[in-house]
Amino acid sequence: MNPRRRLLVTGAAALLALGAGGLAALPAAAQGDFPSRPIRLVVPYAPGGIADLLGRLIAERLGALVKQTVVVENRPGAGGHVGGEMVAKSPPDGYTLVLATIAHNGAVAMYKGLKYDPATDLQPVVLVAESAGVLLVHPDVPARTVAEFIALVKAQPGRLNYASAGNGSAIHMATELFKHMTGTELVHVPYKGSGPAMADLLGGRVQVMFENIATGLPHVKSGKVRALAVTGRARYAGLPEVPTIAESGVPGYAAEPWYTVSAPKGLPPEVLKKLNAELHAVIRSPELAARWQALGVTPLGGSPDDALRRNAQENDRWTRVIQAARIQAD
Repeated sequence: MNPRRRLLVTGAAALLALGAGGLAALPAAAQGDFPSRPIRLVVPYAPGGIADLLGRLIAERLGALVKQTVVVENRPGAGGHVGGEMVAKSPPDGYTLVLATIAHNGAVAMYKGLKYDPATDLQPVVLVAESAGVLLVHPDVPARTVAEFIALVKAQPGRLNYASAGNGSAIHMATELFKHMTGTELVHVPYKGSGPAMADLLGGRVQVMFENIATGLPHVKSGKVRALAVTGRARYAGLPEVPTIAESGVPGYAAEPWYTVSAPKGLPPEVLKKLNAELHAVIRSPELAARWQALGVTPLGGSPDDALRRNAQENDRWTRVIQAARIQAD
C-alpha cells in the first residue's frame, strides 16, 4: 500500500473510532435507552405529609415500570423552594425530578427573593393528582362549626395560631384564603412540612391547621383533633357528616391543591415524552385506584401541555388571591 493510501485508510479508521467513542460518550438518554441509571425524585418537604406520601408511591411504581431505582430525596425549606431551586439547577437529563406543588405553580408572587423562576426554570412533565383539605382544630378550641370558629377568632383576633407546611404551601394558601374571605386574623406558624406541623397541632402547641384529608383523617377518627369542614367543592366520602367550608357560611370558598412532577427546563423532547408516558401510566393505573382513594386524592395524568395549562391557570388565580389578601412570606 502506498504511503498516501495508508494515510487515508488510517485517518478513516481513526474517524470511525472517534465516532464510535463519541457515541459511547453521549448521555444514555440521547441514545434512546433512558433511563439507564437511578432517578432522583425530590420531595421539597419533610417526610410524613401528603407530598411525601405521593412522592413515595410514584417512586415505587415508576421504578417497577422502568426497571430502575427511583430514589425519594426530601429537601425541605423555604416553603418548598429549596428543593425546587436545586432541581431547576440540575442537569436537564431526566434523572432529577421534583414533586411540585402550589408553592412552585401558584404562590410564587408572594416571594421576592427567589434565585430561580419556577415558571421558566422548571418543565412540567405530568399532572399527578388534586386533593381537598380539612379544617382541623385542637380539641381545646371551643368551636364545633365553622360559624362558631369564625365568631371565636373575631372575638380574640391574633390569639389563635395556625400551622402550615411552610410559606406558600397548600396549607398556607388555603388558610390565607379563608382569612381573607372571612375577615379573621390567625397567626401563621410555618413548618418544613405538614408532618411536623401536625405533630404540634396534636400537642396543642398550635390550635388550627388546614391539612390534607388523608393525613388528617386518622387523627379525626381517633378524636385527637376536630374536623370543622372540608376545603373542596363537595363533601368527602370518608367524612360525609363534615360540610364544606362553602356550605358552612363562606360561599365561593374552594381550595383544592394539585401536584405536578416537573424537571429542569431544557429536557430533551424524547426524554420528556418517555417520562410523561411512564408517569401517566403509573398515575392512571387501575391497580392504584384504591391507593389514591386512601390518600384522599383524585389522579390526573395527561400531557406536559395539560400540566402547563393547569399551572398557568392556577398561578393566575392564586396570584390574584395573594395580591388581594396581601399575603407575604413570613
